[in-house]
Amino acid sequence: MLFPLVFYVIIAHYSFKVFVNNIYLKKLSILQSKQGSMPTIDNQKFYANAIKKHGQSAKGLNWNSELYQVLRFDQLIKLLPNDIDNYTLTDVGCGFGDFYNYLSYKPKKYTGIDILEEMVLIARENTAQEIIRQDLIKSAPQVSDYIVCSGALNILTKFETTMFLQNCYNSARKGFLFNCLVGRDSETFNYLDQKFIEEIACSLGVNRVKYIEDYIPNDLTIGFFR
Repeated sequence: MLFPLVFYVIIAHYSFKVFVNNIYLKKLSILQSKQGSMPTIDNQKFYANAIKKHGQSAKGLNWNSELYQVLRFDQLIKLLPNDIDNYTLTDVGCGFGDFYNYLSYKPKKYTGIDILEEMVLIARENTAQEIIRQDLIKSAPQVSDYIVCSGALNILTKFETTMFLQNCYNSARKGFLFNCLVGRDSETFNYLDQKFIEEIACSLGVNRVKYIEDYIPNDLTIGFFR
C-alpha cells in the first residue's frame, strides 16, 4: 500500500503548487492592469544618457558612486560558492562587465547579458567574454548554474520585475542572486518589499530564500536557491 500513498502525496503536492501559482498569476494580472497608467522610465534612454554624461564609470550606470556599486557586488559574492570556478555564471544586466572584472576567482564559463547595445559592445571589450543582447522581460536567459543581477530591477514595473525574476530563476540550476531597492514608495523607481519577494518565491517553488541587508540604506540582496 506504500506506492499508492506516495503517489497520492506527490499528486497532492503538485496540485497545491499549481493552485498557489494560479492564485499568484491572477494577482499578477490585476497588478499588470493597474500599472498601465503608471509612469515608467525608458530603459535605454535612462542608461544611454548616463553613459553620455559620465562615460564608463559607476555613475555611467546610474550608481551613486563606485563604492555603492562595489558594496552591492560584495553581497552577491557572499551568496556564490567559494569554488565558483567549477560553475557557470550568467550576469544579467551586466552593464560594462564590471562584476566579472571584480571577481577574484572567475567562473568556469561567464556570460553577460544586457538590453542596451552600447553596453554589450563595451562589456565585450572590457571582459573578452561572451556578451549577449537580450530583453529578459520577454525571454529567459540561457541555462546556467548561477545567475546574478545587480541593479537591473531599479526602473522596472512590478509586472516587469515578476517576469524578469521568473525568467532568470527558471534558467538557474543552482541559484538566482539579485539586489533591489526597498523601503520607500516611488512613482519613478522600483522599490520592492519582502512580501512581494516571498510571493514570487512561493509561486516559483523556490526551495530556499536568503536575504542580506544593512549594507546600504534601502537596498536588499536576495538569493533564490533550488
